[in-house]
Amino acid sequence: MNAQRLAERARERMMADDGASRALGIEILEISPGGCLARMTVRPDMLNAFALCHGGLITTLADTAFAYACNSYNHATVASGLSIAFIASAKLGDVLSAACTEQALSGRTGVYDVDVVNQRRERIALFRGRSYRLKGRAVLETDATDRH
Repeated sequence: MNAQRLAERARERMMADDGASRALGIEILEISPGGCLARMTVRPDMLNAFALCHGGLITTLADTAFAYACNSYNHATVASGLSIAFIASAKLGDVLSAACTEQALSGRTGVYDVDVVNQRRERIALFRGRSYRLKGRAVLETDATDRH
């Protein structure tokens, strides 16, 4: 199976069990080996006391894009750390997109950047995640016919 198809199948497998993303309305729009584009619309239940999108939910969107990008190679991968810088506020009705790009991958560790923007392409946040591949675990099982 080619790398793009493997990434797509890993996305399908992850989405089947990703209740958190479904609950928040996060969509995985694009997936590629080491990359992901996710989207979420800011709802009333996502606002903090100042009528702004809660920073934790912006972080969750970015972390979701990061997770799908990391796992796109079919190696079960978890976060070993992250940092986020909030640049601007997101408001009710904003459509946030999180584009994750792999910056480095060596052995079992990786570094990924996520750029979060609103529907006007205004930057909302910058996220950097560090990943760690779990030894001997795959996202999905493949059989001999899938290894072409």
